[in-house]
Amino acid sequence: MAQVAANPKQSGQEHPEAQKLGPFLCWAVVFADIGTSIYYVPGILYGTVGKLAGFFVFLTMVVFILLTFKYVEVTYRFPQGGGVVTVATRALNHWFGALGGMFILVDYFLTAAISCLSGLLYLSVVLPAIGPQTTFLGLSITLWITIVALILLGILNWVGVSESAKVSMVGAVIAFFSDLAILVTVFTHISFSQFLSLFPQMFSGKTLTLVTLLVGYAGSFLAFSGLESISQLSPVMKLPRRVVGRIALFLVILTVGLTSPLLTMLSTLLLPKAAADPVLSSQIISLLAGRWGGVFLQTEVAISASALLVFASNTAIIGSYHVFLALSRMEFFPQFILKRNKLRGTPHNSIALATIVPILVLLAVRGNINILGDMYAFGLLGAFSLTCLGMDIVRYRQRKYRRLLASRSVPHADSYARQPISSTSGPAQKSAQDTSGEHTAEQALEEEETEEEKRASPAERPEPEGRWTRSTINFWLGILTTFLVLIAWSTNLIAKPLATAFGGSVALLGMAIAFTNYRLHKRKGRIPVVVTGVERHFPAAVLAVLSAGSRLNEAVIRSAIANPGKKPVVFLYLGERDLTHKPELFRLIEPHLNDEQARKDLGRANYLAEEANVESRFIYRHREPGAIARVWQELHPQDTIIAEELMPEAQEIHPQRTSVESTPGGQVMHLVM
Repeated sequence: MAQVAANPKQSGQEHPEAQKLGPFLCWAVVFADIGTSIYYVPGILYGTVGKLAGFFVFLTMVVFILLTFKYVEVTYRFPQGGGVVTVATRALNHWFGALGGMFILVDYFLTAAISCLSGLLYLSVVLPAIGPQTTFLGLSITLWITIVALILLGILNWVGVSESAKVSMVGAVIAFFSDLAILVTVFTHISFSQFLSLFPQMFSGKTLTLVTLLVGYAGSFLAFSGLESISQLSPVMKLPRRVVGRIALFLVILTVGLTSPLLTMLSTLLLPKAAADPVLSSQIISLLAGRWGGVFLQTEVAISASALLVFASNTAIIGSYHVFLALSRMEFFPQFILKRNKLRGTPHNSIALATIVPILVLLAVRGNINILGDMYAFGLLGAFSLTCLGMDIVRYRQRKYRRLLASRSVPHADSYARQPISSTSGPAQKSAQDTSGEHTAEQALEEEETEEEKRASPAERPEPEGRWTRSTINFWLGILTTFLVLIAWSTNLIAKPLATAFGGSVALLGMAIAFTNYRLHKRKGRIPVVVTGVERHFPAAVLAVLSAGSRLNEAVIRSAIANPGKKPVVFLYLGERDLTHKPELFRLIEPHLNDEQARKDLGRANYLAEEANVESRFIYRHREPGAIARVWQELHPQDTIIAEELMPEAQEIHPQRTSVESTPGGQVMHLVM
């Protein structure tokens, strides 16, 4: 298990062993998820588009490659993890973040159900007695065993068995080499001319109309479900994330590209009777292995596929209960979901929900894997669409900021720039000297890493953009990717009404719970906040400093929002560093979400600011020397409001004047420029 061990002697830095996932382990986690799709996708696609299944996987592979460009960027722009929840929250607002959470929950629920069921179906190749032909109480014995397996996975998570990147590596390597073994046996038994003859065979028997093209294209995204898991690995990646993510996803493209399209094409064209059979289609990759590889390869593929699919089901359960926890910490879901049992310290309520929902789904469809495949589209493509749209917005804002810098003769000689906090020499002074106008805006953005960012923990610090990320080509490729994904999603909304009904119902129910919870918090005088970080383009006239355990936080908040002219306010919360915090796979590590008092105080500030119609932003930093001054340096506010007890920590700020304000809650200090 890749985890982070905090070291109290390293202020603002992580333990050197904290980041353990290099490119190969990241590939393993993602491929162990995506690689399982090939075991059930050919049969599901064949039921929809017949022999064209392989063609559509080849076609969608192009969009999959474009999607990887965006997901690499997600890993280093949002190092706290969270995937679509974080991207949508930062790019749009917290409601879209909640909606993204609902989409990914739908995806995880169906992944847990379809992977576990498919795993048992593959195992029935070796153990026919557990096959779907045997029934008990009107349901197949396979379905009953699948339900038992899901319950056991839930118990394992309750006990505290964590997801392991090393276990993923073993499963991914076995799956990849098994896939290669199948391809080798096939290509040693058919000639190259016979292989080429399969391509026109794909298009025989079914007219390729516009409707067929759209439905097949949209449905084949199921072959690439699992890509979103790379965005959940950011907190446990080695640095630099940009390099690790690129190499990992290059390996994903290479391995998926070599296996998924070819195996889909070969299995559906070489075994058409099996592809059309409702039972054999769910075992088709094992049957393809056995056609020329004999009983040994067929059995090996069946057992390895079964193990990997059940493992993928466990991954989905872990992912879904972490989304439940994140949405609860964001105060969209009730707080009872966060409750941990005293015996094992695990969040049993969220684990129970993550386990029970897939079981209910399986019972509702009576273990029909084709129906599960059809239902899959809503959450998967919804999450892809929202992530793509969010990244386009983030990129647009960056381009707009670069144009703003380029329009100034001295890019950093204004309130957007960093300047030395004091007259001390060293890196800060050199940084100011470098803003002499000799650099272009592009160079300034590439080299720009503020003192605030340098002091932040690597797990909390976004990495700077590279030249490709800033390029116009990349920006418009991103727009094209979003357009192509939205076409697929909108097609599935119409073509797969069951998926729309299920996914839409879950999303609506979740959003109704989120809205109800939001209203309850608002009645209590708090509104959940989105921590934005330092925004140089935000006209922060007032900086209000809050701190953990301070009795003057309410007084500081009220003084800030009562400023003359209702000028914009940035609320800075100084929290205590949690030395016991250990980031793990699929966990969102937004520090303020793990700080209950910070959530309450910032929620209170958000409520009062909204009531007073004052625009506001929110920043969370760990309380350490220079934290206040570094944020002040970035924002250069006209007025900094602070409790008197924090004045020693703001000594690097040299205001033109200092005044004391007496409020009903106590005295607060104003540092006026």
